[in-house]
Amino acid sequence: MKNNIFKHLFLAMTLVLGLTSCEDRDIVSIDTVSAPMTMDLSTNSLVLDKNFPANPALTVTWTPAKLTVPVELKYKLEISSTEAFAEPITLITKDKSETFASFTNKEMNEAAKKIGLVAFESQKMYFRVTSLLANDGMSQKSPITSLNITPYLASPTYDYQDLYLIGNGAVGNWDNNATNKTLAPLLKTSNGSQYTFTGLFKSGADVGFKIIKQRGSWDAQFGAGAAAGTLSTDGGSGNLSVPADGYYKLSIDIDALTYTLVPVAAPTKTYTNISIIGTVNGDWNNDTQLTQSTFDPHLWSASAITLGEGEFKFRANNAWDISWGTNAQYFGTAVEGGANIPLAAEWTYDVYFNDATGNYTLIPIK
Repeated sequence: MKNNIFKHLFLAMTLVLGLTSCEDRDIVSIDTVSAPMTMDLSTNSLVLDKNFPANPALTVTWTPAKLTVPVELKYKLEISSTEAFAEPITLITKDKSETFASFTNKEMNEAAKKIGLVAFESQKMYFRVTSLLANDGMSQKSPITSLNITPYLASPTYDYQDLYLIGNGAVGNWDNNATNKTLAPLLKTSNGSQYTFTGLFKSGADVGFKIIKQRGSWDAQFGAGAAAGTLSTDGGSGNLSVPADGYYKLSIDIDALTYTLVPVAAPTKTYTNISIIGTVNGDWNNDTQLTQSTFDPHLWSASAITLGEGEFKFRANNAWDISWGTNAQYFGTAVEGGANIPLAAEWTYDVYFNDATGNYTLIPIK
């Protein structure tokens, strides 16, 4: 009997000790090792060539970060225009303990542009690598290194999706050629899926419109959905339409696939001409004239015009009696007497302006 009691006590103590040792094994301590990462660039000087954008330009390699326990790390390669890295830009993130990254002429040129380097001048670009655990913990940074880089002039960074009206019920008609610059873009908003357009729409038998993503292509289009107020991306979808000729505000959401068309009062003021004036033309003494739409007299545009870095306003009748501006690049709603509109890069643009709403869009030509 005593032997059985001792046997049971021994088994119970063994079980407790076993559980305790299992818990101890689950507690793993990870610490950094003092040896820093080192980084190497495949060259110390780059002159980028716009004629060969896909050619290899730079390879960056670095030694793995040192930890006391082998775990998978991610690496963040950052660049800056200053050695202090006051405003770093992440060039690439490697998620599987990879310790190298390669870049083309075009990728390095875009990188140089993002940190504010100017075209055709040799300038310093600074690099560093940060290692992180999957949860962004245990950060380690490499020493900073640099190279001299000479970028070329490239199109401005424009990370927006434009949408265009097309149809005989809207400006631009059904002419879906890439060269048809009368197709008006919808105004983008702070929400990347939501757009608006205010202007003249026409009604009638076999009169309607759709919305497309790219001039010259029907591959991405939005037409009438099965229920009122809904959109369909099916190529065989019906046309959108209005009940009577007039001015409407169209609002759409391409994620929710919904839209509204709300009547608005017709504009009462018309202008002989609308132009762009500002340092984007060289100085404030020169106007770049816009062309008035033959469909809606309140819509104005200019195709493939070269504008310099600087600022500008829209103005009516080549005079300062009425001008529009606001502090927003590429698109926005300008107001009478508003701030100068900034433009960060010299390039060739398509320009659109609505004198009834102040809505404007500048699209860099790629």
